[in-house]
Amino acid sequence: MVSLRIVSAFALMVASSVAFSPASTVVRHAGTGTTMRMMDPAVMDTAMIDSFAATMQHSSAQVGELVSSSFGTTNNLAFSDQGQNLAGIFFQASLLPYLLFLYFLSFRANRINNIGNFGFQFILLFVASTIPAGIVSKLTYGTSLANVDWLHGGAELLLTVANVLIVLGFKEASTNPNPPKIDVNRYIALGTFGVFAAACALGPSLGFEAHSPFLLGVGDLSSEMTLGLPWVTHSEPVNALSIPTWAIHFSSVIEYLIAMSLVWKYAEVTGNEKWKGLTWGMLPLHASGICACTYHFFYNPSTLQFLVSMQAGLTLLGNLTCAIAAFRIARSNGWNLDEVNPFPKSSTEPRGLVADGIAAMPLTLREAEETNQVLVAKVVGLTIFLSYLVKYGELGLDLPFEPNAPVALAMVIGIPAITAFQYYQKSEPSEEGEGGFSFNFMGDKSLSMDDVKKYGAAGTLAYVLTELAFWVVAFPVASTALYQSTGHWPDVVNESGDRAAVLAFIFAGANVARAFVPLRLGAALALAPWVDENILRGNKDDDVVAS
Repeated sequence: MVSLRIVSAFALMVASSVAFSPASTVVRHAGTGTTMRMMDPAVMDTAMIDSFAATMQHSSAQVGELVSSSFGTTNNLAFSDQGQNLAGIFFQASLLPYLLFLYFLSFRANRINNIGNFGFQFILLFVASTIPAGIVSKLTYGTSLANVDWLHGGAELLLTVANVLIVLGFKEASTNPNPPKIDVNRYIALGTFGVFAAACALGPSLGFEAHSPFLLGVGDLSSEMTLGLPWVTHSEPVNALSIPTWAIHFSSVIEYLIAMSLVWKYAEVTGNEKWKGLTWGMLPLHASGICACTYHFFYNPSTLQFLVSMQAGLTLLGNLTCAIAAFRIARSNGWNLDEVNPFPKSSTEPRGLVADGIAAMPLTLREAEETNQVLVAKVVGLTIFLSYLVKYGELGLDLPFEPNAPVALAMVIGIPAITAFQYYQKSEPSEEGEGGFSFNFMGDKSLSMDDVKKYGAAGTLAYVLTELAFWVVAFPVASTALYQSTGHWPDVVNESGDRAAVLAFIFAGANVARAFVPLRLGAALALAPWVDENILRGNKDDDVVAS
């Protein structure tokens, strides 16, 4: 009965993802081609599954009935844990921006390679697969997907496949005059999805237990060998990730970083600088992936549940920024509202001529920095090294066994900040900045809001974006603070006391943050040139092209 439900869930999820996907646009322009690094399956717990299923009810009411009948009323009441529900709401809300991102990215004049475009679309199947996987985890094993290694690693493998397709598509389109066809890659990706679907349906009956390792734990050291390592001072918890599952996580992060770099370089290939904006838009999704890895580093403790909500918030933010970036790319390539007109155009109408002309332009290929074989060897080598380093290296530390929220936040913020700084350096602003700005604010302790206002709308919008980043972090941190002080997650919907407590924590944090006002204002000033170039002034340029 469980297997039948899981198979049915997969069928409904695939149908729903196809219904949401802008497939007609892609098919219509298949000749020209085209993050959700959305949710890590480890943090796609039962609350997120329930919330995502609620979204899918718009396209298939049977999904909601299936999930409800599988979990039952009693278990649904347990989902009132607000920290988890908040993450579910964020993930649910992130679906529409991602679909908009796919639509604008697949615009024919963007000249996206079909393999890369399919990689972005395949992420929808990854998202869909986490729902039945979560059902199996909860219904069969009574725990979250984060603690069922063979399902966790299998679901994450689908995200790795999507990232590989994105990297392959952009790399080949940029360097190869005869890029490979999509057919073989599509069959391999869909075949992987089919194997995972079969594993979800048949795995429990084949004897897979809750903590059975992914891929039979190939590469894992025995307990005796692990304890014999000279630096080891702790035993692994039962829910520790296996080497294959850690490898899948690290490969996903590495591949996504490579994809960001290739998207940045695609600006040179297409002659359209708007592509660099997409790299910046992908940055919150990179941070979202780091959230998941940080959560696993600490062995998925309930005291760091705010990382789940933070990952969901970063996913929503990243899907929004990617959608905006893709819209700007499409606008610069001639997209306008006439493109959504369902009625066929007359052959004598000039509409779409700009886009058709850009779509017909050849790409400016660049020389490949390394062969695909060398790139694969580097990714595999770094993945294996990091997997062993983290899995067995952390056993010699006390930190992973004593969850520390400030350290976790530093990991989540610090790693993406390094990535952001690297692209900031690549931007090579002129002495006055990209948009005629001078933003040499380092060491200036007299910054005020007046300095931001001097830069007009760009400065104001940049300040809004920096404050939005603060609030994305503030609510999960406040929720965690309440949990650590009271032992329960806040229910801000039904409990006025919890609402007041969360607001009090945020107010206190905001007052502490006042000490860093110069840094926040400086960040806004540094962001202002990019906002002016890519959002405000960019829209004016788009209007000129569209006209």
